[in-house]
Amino acid sequence: MDRRTFLSTIGCSVAASPWITPIALANAPGNNRMVVIILRGAMDGIDAFRPLGDPDYAQLRPDLNDGQALDLNGYWALHPALEPLRPLWTAGELGVVPAVSTPYRDKRSHFDGQDMLEAGGVALDGTINDGWLNRLVQSISGAPPELAYAVGREQMQILAGPAQTSRWSPEARLHISPQAERLLELVLHDDPLFREASEQAIAIASQVDMDRDADVAAVEDMADDPMMGDIVRTGQHIQIAQFAAARLRGDTRIASFSINGWDTHLNQQGGIKPALERLSDTILTLRAGLGDHWSRTAVLCLTEFGRTARQNGTKGTDHGTAGAMLYAGGAMRGGQFAGQWPGLSEANLYDRRDIMPTADVRAMAAWVMRGLFGLDRNQLESMVFPGLDIGDDPKLIL
Repeated sequence: MDRRTFLSTIGCSVAASPWITPIALANAPGNNRMVVIILRGAMDGIDAFRPLGDPDYAQLRPDLNDGQALDLNGYWALHPALEPLRPLWTAGELGVVPAVSTPYRDKRSHFDGQDMLEAGGVALDGTINDGWLNRLVQSISGAPPELAYAVGREQMQILAGPAQTSRWSPEARLHISPQAERLLELVLHDDPLFREASEQAIAIASQVDMDRDADVAAVEDMADDPMMGDIVRTGQHIQIAQFAAARLRGDTRIASFSINGWDTHLNQQGGIKPALERLSDTILTLRAGLGDHWSRTAVLCLTEFGRTARQNGTKGTDHGTAGAMLYAGGAMRGGQFAGQWPGLSEANLYDRRDIMPTADVRAMAAWVMRGLFGLDRNQLESMVFPGLDIGDDPKLIL
């Protein structure tokens, strides 16, 4: 096997892995932290947080309304799979903005919806090819440069762009012995292109080993946290949360990653429960891993669109329009349903089938970034989310 075939085989094996989910991180000055979690597949916001006080809810969802939801305020109730997060709600560290969306309408494609969510713009023709978190990094005065690398099947659009960021995947393993390093150095000495690629691969492998040590320390730090008692500390989502927390305890200020599994066209009761459990475990792992930094952290959980108000014939829900933004963190004003709830009467639904959007999810994120990183309104409306009117302050930040 020649060197090109060898390196190509490594790259294809990593790229083909269905288990690799990249995590993207960036440095920024100051002490505040932000974590953006993309819920890929369109989370059903009114199943995760059920408006039981709405007179139309039970009729629209006779099978999904199982009577097990946990009351939060007499109108809204929590899906039982999110019960571990209830103490955060009580402590004012968990909240929801219902009926939010991007400008994406009607076509209901996961790919287009996710592209618009992560790009933060309205163009679907390729004219917007960077992400709003990358533009945020460019907008923060004094943000230091960061070496960019990617290991994984996909790049996250939300952090794509000129500002340098880092990427990591928990399932990527590249162990290189000193002898192998020396062999690569000799074989590739006269090939500048592949010599540089191998040097980068070795640097990544070394960084992953250091990151794994940090993850072990993070797990040990979490051992005494009472809210972590029922969490099974295995699975990729836990690894990602541990890694993100370890980095955020250091110089990193911004992290973004995905949790998949939200497309619940049939048997939604069985499908959404494990996804909500993963989300709950992820948030609690971040909280425990961040320690004292949790008080300066905002976690935003965003999805590309919502789902239909009415259940379908297979006891699931179809692609909709408005969804919900879950947020958490000690820097957030939780214990509330912020924004405006349109209701579920047929006259108030979008196209008589979907939750009617009452707010742009980008504006919610913009106000959080303004509070965390001190960006002015003009920067947010012209640089981070070009052309967006962010409206009035929803007061999500303490």
